[in-house]
Amino acid sequence: MSTTPKALYALTAGAFGIGTTEFVIMGLLLQVAADLHVSIAAAGLLISGYALGVFVGAPLLTAATGRLPRKSALVMLMVVFTLGNLACALAPDYGWLMAARVVTSLAHGTFFGIGSVVATSVVAPDRKASAISIMFTGLTVATLLGVPAGAWLGLHFGWRATFWAVAAIGVVATLVVWRWVPRDAGSAQAPASFARELTVLARPQVLLGLLATVVGFAGVFTVYTYIQPILTRITGFPDAAVSPVLLVFGVGMIAGNLLGGKLADRRLVPATLGTLAVLAVVLGLMTFVLESPVGAVAFTGLLGAAAFATVSPLQLRVLQKAEGAGQNLASSLNIAAFNLGNAIGAWLGGVVIDRGPGLGAVTWVAALVTLLGLGIVVLSLQVERRGRPVRGPAYLA
Repeated sequence: MSTTPKALYALTAGAFGIGTTEFVIMGLLLQVAADLHVSIAAAGLLISGYALGVFVGAPLLTAATGRLPRKSALVMLMVVFTLGNLACALAPDYGWLMAARVVTSLAHGTFFGIGSVVATSVVAPDRKASAISIMFTGLTVATLLGVPAGAWLGLHFGWRATFWAVAAIGVVATLVVWRWVPRDAGSAQAPASFARELTVLARPQVLLGLLATVVGFAGVFTVYTYIQPILTRITGFPDAAVSPVLLVFGVGMIAGNLLGGKLADRRLVPATLGTLAVLAVVLGLMTFVLESPVGAVAFTGLLGAAAFATVSPLQLRVLQKAEGAGQNLASSLNIAAFNLGNAIGAWLGGVVIDRGPGLGAVTWVAALVTLLGLGIVVLSLQVERRGRPVRGPAYLA
C-alpha cells in the first residue's frame, strides 16, 4: 500500500487556510451588515467580490508565476493570502473590506490550480482524483472547523477577530507549504509560455467543462451564502445555533469530497453526471424541510456532501481535457470557474431575496441552476461522442 506524500498534506494545510477565509463570511453576514451599516444582500456581495477576484486572479497570477518553480509560486500565493486577511481585519468600512477580500482572493485560484497539478504528479495514475480530493479536504475541514470557529469568534469578539485568526492560520500554512512541498514537484513538463498555455482555450471540451463547473456549482452558493438567515429566520434557530449546524455541513463536505474522488478514479463520466444530479435533487428537496429543525440540519449536511462530491470529478475532467502545455492554466481557470459560480449564486440568491419570491425560494431556484449545469455536461458528452468512434460501454469509463 502506498503512503500519502507529505506534499499532499502541505497542500491540504494551504487549502485549509484559503477555505476558511472563503467560507467564514457566511457565518458573519449579520454581524458585518450591522457593524458596517449595510443590508444582508450587500454583505453577501462580499462573497461575490471574493469569488470574482478568484476568477480574475487565476489567469493573471498563473501568467505571473508560470516561470517560477511550483513550490516558490505556492509559497508566494500563501503570503498574498495572509496579507489580504490582515487587511480584512483592519478594514475601516465596507469599501475597504470589499477591496481587502478581493486582494485575498487573488491567490485562491492559482493556488488550487497549481496545487491540483502538483497533487496529481506525486501519486500513481489511478489515484489522481483521490489526490485532488485529499488537497480539497483542507477546504472541507475548514468548513467543519474553521468556519464554525470563525462564526463563534465573530459572535463573541466581533467579526474582525475572525480575520486576525485566519491571518495566523495563513502564516502557519505558508510555513508548512515551504517545508513539505518539494522544489521539483509537478515539474515533469518544462514550463510553457502563457501564450502557449492560452491555446488550451481553443478546445471545446475544456470550455464546456469550465462552463459546467460555473453553472453546476452556482446552485450551491445560491443557498449556502444565505444559510445563516435561512436557519435563523425560516427554521427558527437562535444565532448561537448556527455554528453547530455549520459543523454538520462541514462533515458532509468531507464525506462527499472523499467519496467524489474515489468515484471519479473509478469511472469519471458517471461520477460527474451522478454527483450533479444528486446535488440538484438535494437542493430541490431542501425546500420542503426548511421549517423543520431536524430536516433543515439533515439537509444542510446532505448539501455539504452533495456539493463537494462534484468537485473532484469536475476538476479532473477539465485536467484530462487540457492534457499538455495548457494544463496549469486550465486547472486554475476551473478553480476560478467554481468561484465564478459562487459569485453568480450569491448574486442570484440576493435577487431572489430582495426582488423575487423571498428567502424561502432560494433552494428550488438553486436546484434549477444545478440542473442546467448537468445539462451542459450532457451536451459536452454528446459533442465528444460525435467526434470519435462509438466504443460501447467503455465510453462511460
